[in-house]
Amino acid sequence: MLRAVYSITGLIFVLTGLYLYFLPPGVAALLGVAPLWLARVCGGLVLAWGASTLAGSARPDTLRTGALVGGNLLLVAALLPPVIAQGGVLPGSVRTVLLGFAAVLAVLAVLALVTHPSSRRRGL
Repeated sequence: MLRAVYSITGLIFVLTGLYLYFLPPGVAALLGVAPLWLARVCGGLVLAWGASTLAGSARPDTLRTGALVGGNLLLVAALLPPVIAQGGVLPGSVRTVLLGFAAVLAVLAVLALVTHPSSRRRGL
């Protein structure tokens, strides 16, 4: 189950990174992204993060799981306040997608915590 959490999280980040990297100018204008190069840099970073997460799914350990949980929860904490505060300004579909993205990341973080084997369960 833990490997599935890593794989799903990695795929989400890879796909999001690719989308941001190749963000169409019309969508950038809708979201208010002024310099398009900023979206491309962020897309490259998110893509690298997703590739790293996918590579870490081969042998998840305590450090990688902590980084996965921390990263997911930090993204949730960064997404929720602006989406809630600017809810009236954002188009309804964009708000729904961002809230759903935050919810999926939060669920994946909790699943990683729950399914990570502790030293007691492994018999160490």
